[in-house]
Amino acid sequence: MSRIGKMPVAIPAGVEVVLSEQQVSVKGAGGLLSLTQNSLVKVTSEGGKVSFEAANDSREADAMSGTFRQLINNMVVGVSKGFEKKLTLIGVGYKAQAQGAKLNLVVGYSHPVNKDMPDGITVATPTPTEIVIKGADRQRVGQVAAEIRAIRPPEPYKGKGIRYADEKVAIKETKKK
Repeated sequence: MSRIGKMPVAIPAGVEVVLSEQQVSVKGAGGLLSLTQNSLVKVTSEGGKVSFEAANDSREADAMSGTFRQLINNMVVGVSKGFEKKLTLIGVGYKAQAQGAKLNLVVGYSHPVNKDMPDGITVATPTPTEIVIKGADRQRVGQVAAEIRAIRPPEPYKGKGIRYADEKVAIKETKKK
């Protein structure tokens, strides 16, 4: 069995996990997240812990037990603490401004770019060149961050563009005569 799948997920105070035939729901201060049950994984909840076991001896069931365990763990962490991604704007005149559920970007195009945030995702701009995306669903936070980065990805010669805060951009050398 998967090493990750063997470890149970501890449920912190204030988080409630509901198991049904079709879904696993996790409810907490950050909201409600649900995931469709997988037939290859047996999920049991007892004593403040959620345990996972492969339904049969197949390789797919073994792999899915670890995957399903991590998805449930991400849901528990999301509703209790939340997830965040930080983006940085590099370039002269590049700036971002959050207005409620909208993000306005000026990133070198002839027009400003407006990006609407989906439900459950909040955006903040502590400074004009920083963007902080927060939410309970790890996948959606990462997807929104990737979509914002794709508006103006960092270019390889000067490094201008939108990048993750911890991203290192390899700068290419210019052509020599």
